[in-house]
Amino acid sequence: MAASAAFIHRFEPATAPGLPPLLLLHGTGGDENDLLPLGRTVLPGAALLSPRGQVLEGSMPRFFRRLAEGVFDEDDLTRRTHDLADFIAEARTQYGLPAPLALGFSNGANIAAALLLLRPEVLAGAVLLRAMAPFAKPPVADLSGKPVLLLSGRLDPIIPAENAAGLAATLEQAGASVERRSLPTGHGLSQADVGIVGEWLSGKRAQAA
Repeated sequence: MAASAAFIHRFEPATAPGLPPLLLLHGTGGDENDLLPLGRTVLPGAALLSPRGQVLEGSMPRFFRRLAEGVFDEDDLTRRTHDLADFIAEARTQYGLPAPLALGFSNGANIAAALLLLRPEVLAGAVLLRAMAPFAKPPVADLSGKPVLLLSGRLDPIIPAENAAGLAATLEQAGASVERRSLPTGHGLSQADVGIVGEWLSGKRAQAA
């Protein structure tokens, strides 16, 4: 575990050549360890960079504040997104990394979506698991050529289907290449998520080869 000027984090160097690094962004109550097993599973051998969110909701780490469930403090979200983007740039220099693909779940997926919209230069693309639209009025961004996988749960009690569809539309309008799938599950991750993410990342690896 390492602590930069900004974020406590875990870093695992790549053990295989030619793979994009993964930026692992946990959900509410998670930490820098939560998504490491998922990262190792879906893209074996890739470098993994996993920061801990700096906001506490009670005792639960998050990446930004919310006013209520599904209602974000957008001023805090904006500030925290820029802080995370600066950390990514710092970590890339420290560890010698190209721009990573974000792999975020829930709160982590929401700040990954905010990174795409506010600081698109820091990410090569993103896997958004149970993401919501981060901004009521999304900023204008140029996401040309950036691949995004958005996986939603049809039984998710937290995220309305129209919200996830709106996020997909926003990213597509900004030029991202978005693949959106809705799974017969709730807010938690399923084995189907793991399989789909692994297949999608394998496809991106093959395209880059």
